[in-house]
Amino acid sequence: MARIEVIMPQMGESITEGTIVRWLKKVGDTVGKDETLLEISTDKVDSEIPSPAAGILAEILTPENGTVPVRTVIATIETGGAGAAHEPRSGPPEAPSRESAPVPAASHAPLPGAPSPAGGRFYSPLVLSIARTEGIPLTELESLPGTGEAGRLTKKDLLAHVAARKSGGSPSPAPAGATVKAVPGPVTLQPADVPALRAKYPTPGHEILQMSNVMQKMAQHMVQSVQTSPHVAAVHEVDMSAVVKHREAHAEEFEKKEGFKLTFTPYIAEAVVKAIKKYPLVNSSVEGDKIIRKNFVNLGLAVASDGGLIVPVVKHAEEKSFTGLARAVNDLASRTRMKKLLPDDIQGGTFTISNYGVFGTLVGIPIINQPQVAILGTGAIRKRPVVIDDAIAIRWIAYLTLSFDHRIVDGALGGMFLEEIVQNLQRRDRETKI
Repeated sequence: MARIEVIMPQMGESITEGTIVRWLKKVGDTVGKDETLLEISTDKVDSEIPSPAAGILAEILTPENGTVPVRTVIATIETGGAGAAHEPRSGPPEAPSRESAPVPAASHAPLPGAPSPAGGRFYSPLVLSIARTEGIPLTELESLPGTGEAGRLTKKDLLAHVAARKSGGSPSPAPAGATVKAVPGPVTLQPADVPALRAKYPTPGHEILQMSNVMQKMAQHMVQSVQTSPHVAAVHEVDMSAVVKHREAHAEEFEKKEGFKLTFTPYIAEAVVKAIKKYPLVNSSVEGDKIIRKNFVNLGLAVASDGGLIVPVVKHAEEKSFTGLARAVNDLASRTRMKKLLPDDIQGGTFTISNYGVFGTLVGIPIINQPQVAILGTGAIRKRPVVIDDAIAIRWIAYLTLSFDHRIVDGALGGMFLEEIVQNLQRRDRETKI
């Protein structure tokens, strides 16, 4: 029999580690190729991981709630006899090699001599998503005992509680000594740091909250980006009236044909791709004193999800029609919200669009998504009075912001590129067949 290693996948270029939320199989279970084997969580995405081969799960090297570096061996599968009985090992298990040794998950238990946290408990993005779906408030979550490491509430714990609620059972009592308190978002206190901070910021006037893993990683990425690239931003106004008119004329037909709603995103994506073809230097990266210009467009689209901001990528956007872009955008957005993204879906981007306008923001200055050299921010589309041919008219107006790396993109190129996007959106001869 052969043994196949199960590896912690890299769910994005900047991801360095992953946490195992749940094993769906136990040692000795038969598993089919591509059958879901486990669920993992990273600072960017939660995902179900399929088995790389058919066989028997021989070893689990990293338990649930364990956090390990990417490309670490987390389990092995015996192949060559999918139905063969599994003989458990006798004696102590072999110690994994230094390269594949699992890194233990960070503990949220109070340290010796430190006071118990006043509220504050870590919840994985998966648990929070289930809680939102089932309408379970945070105060109720904090009353539930957990079977995970240091009392962490696992998906299994929460689903059992949901089942009990639906069957009329009473909620499980809180663990002895637990303090029930609503905390905004998935935050936790770090007991070692709390006493000094509490002396400086006393209650009840202050609350001490810990950044979630997503927030910490995003902060690191943003600081690193600003330190790497000299950021410059340009803002242009765009008349979106032609786009609004085109969308209104085709929305019903489009939805009947494609099965999903026509949004403004594919219009903006199409305009960006056309502008990149004319000004390809903005579709580059920098390696030392060399410019790496990409002859393809992998368009990143920032999507808000339960676990934080994720940037899935439309690969080879330059090869897609308007409808093809719309399909790709809808597919990525849907799979982001359902946590069905694959590792390849969130890496390899060459240019990014951040649509903060969906939250009502008019103007923003986005930070470049490294190693790219530019990012487009799109503001909310609003009716405004404007002057056209010395007359006041009502138009659908939005503001576009281009943040760019001034090492290789100067103000002239940035301005011309941004204006090209504006003109692509404003042209009134839009009769794109959909």
